[in-house]
Amino acid sequence: MLLLSRADVERLLTPEACIAAVEDAFSQLALGGVPAPGILGQHAAEGSFHVKAGFLTADRPYFAAKINANFPHNGPRHGLPTIQGVVLLFDAANGVPLAVMDSMSITALRTAAASAVAMKHLARKECETALICGCGGQASAQLAAMLAVRSPSRILAYDQDPAKAARLGTPVSDLAEAVRSSDIVVTCTTARRFFITHDMVRPGTFIAAVGADNEDKQEIDPRLMASATVVTDLTEQASRIGDLHHAVAAGAMRLDQVHAELGDVVAGRRRGRASEDEIIVFDSTGTGLQDVAAAIAVYRRAVDTGGAISFQLGQ
Repeated sequence: MLLLSRADVERLLTPEACIAAVEDAFSQLALGGVPAPGILGQHAAEGSFHVKAGFLTADRPYFAAKINANFPHNGPRHGLPTIQGVVLLFDAANGVPLAVMDSMSITALRTAAASAVAMKHLARKECETALICGCGGQASAQLAAMLAVRSPSRILAYDQDPAKAARLGTPVSDLAEAVRSSDIVVTCTTARRFFITHDMVRPGTFIAAVGADNEDKQEIDPRLMASATVVTDLTEQASRIGDLHHAVAAGAMRLDQVHAELGDVVAGRRRGRASEDEIIVFDSTGTGLQDVAAAIAVYRRAVDTGGAISFQLGQ
């Protein structure tokens, strides 16, 4: 088995390689090449744990399971990251464990890659201004992945901590005005109440809603969800833990009003953008499929380049 640290993962996995791996994984899912990924979540007193797992075929069949802890108050209280955990990668042909790797870097890179895949297929080609809401650990990965598929002239950043925003782009204090002036909006916060409202968004905007990864989180106004074209990573999962969950619970929309899952768009089974004025929301809840795609890419690169720590269980 290989043991891969956060630094190893970030060194081995470029945004472009992760985007390609995640895009292929979504296509395989839509075309029936792999089973739907699984998820298990449980709450703790100050945070939550979740397990996301999936199969994927590359040079051989693989299985990966990611165990993540999400504790939003870790920074101010303990000086620790919000998200910590591990990804376990197996050979799915014989069950041999292949690697243990840091999940924080995998989570950031594969989540950003999914946003970029959605932008590639659903955002307008011309992008003058992009806005990132929430400038924590996920934001820099989102920016790097965005720049691999679009070339905005201006990057705006919004955060409760202006210093964090300033490190990412041009800091803004008027959120409504920033959203109105943006072609692409990425939300990657821990918000529990929506803050992107229907009246903020201009025609043609693409929104990647990333933060809602459990049923208590919410970023997007249900009225905006109802009026936009909604694409999910996995509709069934988004209906339980994503912004879609809140829109349905509020009675603003039904599940059959979801336009498509991202894999169906990537595979050409459903249309992408229909017009320059269409508002599209990508409800990204994070899937085990993305984790296994990123883990495979890291593992294969580590085998090719060498230098990773190896060990054997039971010895």
